[in-house]
Amino acid sequence: MISRRTTLLAGLTALGTLALQPAMAQTRTDFRVAWSIYVGWMPWGYAAETGIVKRWADKYGLTIEVTQFNDYVESINQYTAGAYDAVTVTNMDALSIPSAGGVDTTAVIVGDFSAGNDAVFLKGPGTLADVAGRPVNLVEFSVSHYLLARALDSVGLTEADVTVVNTADPDMVGAFQTDDVTAMVTWNPMVAEIEALPDATKVFDSGQIPGEIIDLMVANTAVLAENPDFGKALAGIWYETAALMTSDTPEGAAARAAMGAASGTDQAGFESQLAATRLFDVPADAVAFTTSPELSETMDRVRTFLFDNGLLGMGAASPDVIGIELPGGAVLGDAANVKLRFTADYMQMAADGAL
Repeated sequence: MISRRTTLLAGLTALGTLALQPAMAQTRTDFRVAWSIYVGWMPWGYAAETGIVKRWADKYGLTIEVTQFNDYVESINQYTAGAYDAVTVTNMDALSIPSAGGVDTTAVIVGDFSAGNDAVFLKGPGTLADVAGRPVNLVEFSVSHYLLARALDSVGLTEADVTVVNTADPDMVGAFQTDDVTAMVTWNPMVAEIEALPDATKVFDSGQIPGEIIDLMVANTAVLAENPDFGKALAGIWYETAALMTSDTPEGAAARAAMGAASGTDQAGFESQLAATRLFDVPADAVAFTTSPELSETMDRVRTFLFDNGLLGMGAASPDVIGIELPGGAVLGDAANVKLRFTADYMQMAADGAL
């Protein structure tokens, strides 16, 4: 299964073959949304299937088409090319693909952050420091790569102290059981499978860097500016569905079971992944997170990682090449080249009951 963690390099390479056409920035009523399989994004598919999307679209006189992609990077590429108005994406990939590709993008919904879904494993006993000198299998330039960099930094190591081995995500569990693999970084559901192996030792996970691997629903900034009702509908869809899926009711259990089945697991497996996810089902919590000073610190780390790995575009002279606007108007990087924006406006409307 191709997940939200698929390598950035594939996306950046694919962008070179796309004829980028900005989404039409005009007042209109028809919109297209792309999403892909991940625990924090399953609500979008469920909402489309159960009529929640249509209900909120009808409220604002809109038509919203929600399309599932099996290939996460392709969904971002299609959004970047202008074929879709909004897409589910991580904070890191939003910066490195559409924003670095010149598409001004706004995070409408901060849906969750990974709180244990991503992890570093050693084979056999040991601590994180024991990764020094080892090859480490992971999806190169993905959030697994970022997690490794943050883990190494926490024990005074750098990437120069290990050897990264690019490994496709479907191969992770099998690869860990071979003699050649002694360290690995991956994400759920592979984390759960590897953790169950008798010789696996988890030495770091995303719960130790809370709030840094963030899952978003982003939209084309120009489209959103011309069509604010589209943003309101997205917020309404998200919070209605998130409230349902987290409720301790028969309807909530049925929703989690359906999302689990749609993502290739069952209700118990889906709930296990949810337990390692800080899902923002309450809009006020999402607003507080998005407006906190920590978001600026996180995005500074993310842009530095991307720059160090050559993922902010050819010829980028520093991490400042792309401006990142935060709620309140502060900008990280080039204020004359803002291409990624975080707003709490639509989440605040949901918190205020103003949708």
